Amino acid sequence: MLVLGFVFLYAPIISLMVYSFNESKLVTVWAGFSTKWYGELFRDQQMMAAAWVSIRVAFWTACGSVVLGTLASLAMTRMRHFPGKTLFGALITAPLVMPEVIIGLSILLLFVSIGPVIGIGEQRGMLTIWIAHVTFCTAFVTVVISSRLSELDRSLEEAAMDLGANRVKVFFVITLPIIAPALISGWLLAFTLSLDDLVIASFVSGPSSTTLPMKVFSSVRLGLSPKINALATLMIVAVTIAAFIAWWLMRRDERRRQRDVQLALQKG
Repeated sequence: MLVLGFVFLYAPIISLMVYSFNESKLVTVWAGFSTKWYGELFRDQQMMAAAWVSIRVAFWTACGSVVLGTLASLAMTRMRHFPGKTLFGALITAPLVMPEVIIGLSILLLFVSIGPVIGIGEQRGMLTIWIAHVTFCTAFVTVVISSRLSELDRSLEEAAMDLGANRVKVFFVITLPIIAPALISGWLLAFTLSLDDLVIASFVSGPSSTTLPMKVFSSVRLGLSPKINALATLMIVAVTIAAFIAWWLMRRDERRRQRDVQLALQKG
């Protein structure tokens, strides 16, 4: 059953990658091996511009979400009691269960109402997409980082403070390196969610800020082109490489941490 499940999930992806090298313009008819659609893809200026917009928005969304998610996680795990903690936690995790249509519409209404005050007005673009994506992705990042912080041994931080380190130094020297794998995982998750988002970006984007999912969706409605297969193949390869690098970094850090623990036990 597990094998069948993997086949069901990955067989369409493999088929898509194979047909990206198809000579024929018909995506379901094999007419020989060719890489011409990759050339057509890179010559499509609108597609490349949309991809560049999505990559920039996703990068800054991931960075902003990790910062806000870390702060929210510290508040939830380190501050035991404060007024409104339950409400704060509910507001942080609300985007996890709220439909994207509701999120996109509510943020659009927010921009319409206070846009002239903060200088956005009708000129919606990358900034508004970034704000909306950070609002959406912070909830996912907070869950990832909170789970790691809740498992962190508080005695390590308390020992550092007993030796004279203040809370800021303890965070950057002790806490941050330990939760680094969670930060990387949260960053990659936010990057993927932002890069993949279509619904929220459709509400808050402007005419000069078309994202890649919006461009692909509009292209598919007019007819599926092999260029879409080539684009999807490149994205799959890029995500696979990024996931492998993240796995290698986390595995290296985990080995280093285990080695440090063993050395500390031997010295003790």
